Amino acid sequence: MGCGTSSSVKDKKSETALKAALVIQNWYRGRSAQLKTRQRYALTIFQSIEYADEQGQLQLSNFFSFMLENYTRVLEEDSELVTHLLGSNIQDKDRRDYLGLIDVPDSYCGPRLQFPLTFTDIDLLIEAFKQQQILHAYYVLEVLFETKKLLQRMPNFTHTKTSPSKEITICGDLHGKLDDLFLIYSKNGLPSVSNPYVFNGDFVDRGKNSMEILMILFVSFLVYPNDLHLNRGNHEDFMMNKRYGFTKEVLNKYKLHGKKILQILEDVYTWLPIGTIIDNEILVVHGGISESTDLNLLHRIERNKVIDILWSDPRGKRGCYPNTSRGGGCYFGPDITSRILNKYRLKMLIRSHECKPEGYEICHDGKVITVFSASNYYEEGSNRGAYIRVSSGTPPRFFQYQMTSATCLRPLYQRVNAVESSAIRMLKERMISRKTDLIRAFQLQDCSKSGKLSVGQWAFSMENVLGLSLPWRSLSSRLVTTDKDGNIDYMSSFQDIHIQKPVKEVQPTLIETVYRYRSDLQIIFNVIDSDHSGLISMEEFRSMWKLFTSYYSVCIDDSQLDELAERMDLNKDGSIDFNEFLKAFYVVHKFDKLNKSDTTVA
Repeated sequence: MGCGTSSSVKDKKSETALKAALVIQNWYRGRSAQLKTRQRYALTIFQSIEYADEQGQLQLSNFFSFMLENYTRVLEEDSELVTHLLGSNIQDKDRRDYLGLIDVPDSYCGPRLQFPLTFTDIDLLIEAFKQQQILHAYYVLEVLFETKKLLQRMPNFTHTKTSPSKEITICGDLHGKLDDLFLIYSKNGLPSVSNPYVFNGDFVDRGKNSMEILMILFVSFLVYPNDLHLNRGNHEDFMMNKRYGFTKEVLNKYKLHGKKILQILEDVYTWLPIGTIIDNEILVVHGGISESTDLNLLHRIERNKVIDILWSDPRGKRGCYPNTSRGGGCYFGPDITSRILNKYRLKMLIRSHECKPEGYEICHDGKVITVFSASNYYEEGSNRGAYIRVSSGTPPRFFQYQMTSATCLRPLYQRVNAVESSAIRMLKERMISRKTDLIRAFQLQDCSKSGKLSVGQWAFSMENVLGLSLPWRSLSSRLVTTDKDGNIDYMSSFQDIHIQKPVKEVQPTLIETVYRYRSDLQIIFNVIDSDHSGLISMEEFRSMWKLFTSYYSVCIDDSQLDELAERMDLNKDGSIDFNEFLKAFYVVHKFDKLNKSDTTVA
């Protein structure tokens, strides 16, 4: 009797413990799912803003064509600028024009390359860059000239073969993240005849070590031209580099010879292959395909005329339709993938171009793989990087990593909080740059003049003005104040952020316009600043502004800008330091001083 009672108690305790474990497990699963959803929303914010910026970049490229047609003084007085905007023309210059006057002094302590290059030069570069050494401009230019010479002999598509004993590694976007490249080489081995690689474009921009990545990849290519394949991405473009940081990086690291390096790089870009075909089965291109993709034509076309395959993205919807998010290329559905692959007897498309939370993504019934190799792309902890290994007759193998020891040690909720805070901060900066337009849209919905809108009305206004295709209803709790009836105080959209006014009397509309287009304006002014003085005349400033407002349909009274420009001409010499002018327009976050970890995303 006693034994039976004891056994019953034990059973009840076990049952209770099991129930408790199930409750905890269910709570944990729910909590993890909630955090993953928040992380996904944060990545959606980052990506939507990134694509909107790329759309703006393509619009800016079109503006320069408009400028050349309308800015007659440019055509009459600055042939160098015209040449620069129409494309670099350095065929008439021999490498001696670039290298003849550059000496490598005895005091130089960085890596010294020996041509023809060997595998020891790859090791030399990697070790030097790990020590934050800078490769001398002489060697940079030598590498670029040698790379260009070799690329000119290559076809638009490189073909390579694998075997069960010889896999090939495919890496996606690196975007200047040198530590990711170091990690890939550490885990996967250096390139060699027995360890071939494809690097699928977007080597540069955003990260701070784009030059080092280019040098390692180009030197590796020169040593193993048949075993290291370089595809062009949409960021291997001088206009993209002006907005996204590589131009600035080069000019900062090579103050004397940076301009020469950039001129040669423009030319090298145009010779990079369009794609790689592996085992006549796998097509590797940076962006994607379209319904009009003709591989036979692409084998013959001038490489710099290719757009779709550098910019396009796969989607679940059937068909091929304009890529409205990026403003270039197209969206292609599973039917387009099947049609193009079948037409050319291919089995798979491997592409990059899009950040994925896990570093890779499979879609279109396994026929399309996206691989992205820049971990922590938007923010520390935002995403993993990945690379793929493929060989004939075997399925692809995926390898993931994340190059942040500090982040890996933090709990998931802390990582999500950090990523989410950064994304919300970026989104609020977007909102404040359209404050006047948003208030106008809110007031049109607010028929009773109550200062309140339903969540649906607020979400409609946000999407209508900002056009970011975001889940506004779900994000509303992070962006605005809601009353007990569920209505939104729409002015709370701007309660903890404002744009600093360089001059108090300036109208808010002008402030918002200059802030919103500050990146475009900086690129435009830097382009017309042919002597790199950082100064432009008041006359040039006014002429460019008139062209800019005309092309972008910006309605700003010229007298407002004249007054602002006069005030910004601090020493009254008739010239404006335009970089300082644009720096005067910046966003102030109310909680900056209270939360130092909440940093701006560039």
